[in-house]
Amino acid sequence: MASWWRALPRAARRYPWPTNVLLYTALYSAGDALQQRLRGCPADWRQTQHVATVAVTFHANFNYVWLRLLERALPGRAPRAVLAKVLCDQVLAAPVAVSAFYSGMSILQGKEDIFLDLKQKFWNTYKIGLMYWPFVQLTNFSLVPIPWRTAYTGLCGFLWATFLCFSQQAGDGTLKSAFTILLRKEANIIEKPPEK
Repeated sequence: MASWWRALPRAARRYPWPTNVLLYTALYSAGDALQQRLRGCPADWRQTQHVATVAVTFHANFNYVWLRLLERALPGRAPRAVLAKVLCDQVLAAPVAVSAFYSGMSILQGKEDIFLDLKQKFWNTYKIGLMYWPFVQLTNFSLVPIPWRTAYTGLCGFLWATFLCFSQQAGDGTLKSAFTILLRKEANIIEKPPEK
């Protein structure tokens, strides 16, 4: 394990794009697996495979390129540059990322109307994202070294993917629906009599 941990920074320096993309994809996929577990569902590896496919083909690559473009357009860690990057990220990239997730998942799941989830859940999901991502990106742009920004986004994306995958599977894009399902599951566990 220790040798793997030491090899990761070397790989990121030598092959920054693939390393960041693979880390991001693994973390996003783990978020889907976690939401399945939290909902009490049996493991659906096909669903997790779909999430991994969307992450590796779009989200991870998009984030890698986007974060580098932002750094070139608005270089540095001065407060003004950081805030401008956060604003650009939320106004331009966030809607693209949410749209790509819902549409991509619908395509991979073979849904007839690939834009139905997007139409029903986009605004709720986008508003929740505005309560989470600006703080993540503020930290990212001010503290995280440029080569690790996509991986850091993936790390924070683990929590976001847990919510997003839940919303795509059983929610409506709101935190209320996520908490309702979790509280209902908790109540069912408490109500069950102990087995003998």
